[in-house]
Amino acid sequence: MALIKNKIPILEYDDNPSAVLMPDRDHLYQFPEYAVFPFLGDEIEAFAKSRNCLKIGEFETITKVFPIYQLSYCQKDICLCQAPLGGAAAAQFLDFLIGYGARKIISAGSCGALVPIEENQFLIPTEALRDEGTSYHYLPPCRTIKADRTAVTAIEKAMKKNGISYTKCRTWTTDGFFRETKDLVSYRREEGFSVVEMECASLFACAQFRNATFGQFLFTADTLADIQDDRNWGKDSFAPALQICLDAVVEL
Repeated sequence: MALIKNKIPILEYDDNPSAVLMPDRDHLYQFPEYAVFPFLGDEIEAFAKSRNCLKIGEFETITKVFPIYQLSYCQKDICLCQAPLGGAAAAQFLDFLIGYGARKIISAGSCGALVPIEENQFLIPTEALRDEGTSYHYLPPCRTIKADRTAVTAIEKAMKKNGISYTKCRTWTTDGFFRETKDLVSYRREEGFSVVEMECASLFACAQFRNATFGQFLFTADTLADIQDDRNWGKDSFAPALQICLDAVVEL
């Protein structure tokens, strides 16, 4: 184990898996091995209520308490919870889930299009640009991170099962939603990144560091391909995305 120092703090890295505070430090829960952890607004709460899902835990933060549910699907117990916006918050929650037993996790969330793509189109990222901070606390510095192949295959099977067309892509993960400038968008497009979001690289890194299987797929919401257009933020994709998550996680 080694501590790598650097004049630039974000490039410093410690590969010690133990920290002063560990995600399972309170020994509160034992979650199922399978987990669905998407960014889907009120869809998770509505689904949990409609299925009378059992609440099995909470992830408590200073701003909000996130309920964690359990349901049975395809003869497997599955942990279900809403992921919070942003790589740092989402990775903290993911690390918590992994610490308490989740080992096979699928997520879904919206993205912005960097190239002409209609709203509510589904994509599977195979690589993410690490233009955020959280991934650098889990893995040594490098420009991109690859998606887990096993998870990508499971998501593809679920897409096909649900008759959903999809495209594989490279995604730009950034912390700076309001710093996606015209020049940066053009630069990312030239590098071969077709969408932008705020969590993929962070979650890929967290899961890889903890030796968990994690996959995430995306659906288009706003676009930066020409003139910024918020559209309807991909809300028509929420329900089908949750179904794909469920079908994908049981393939892991």
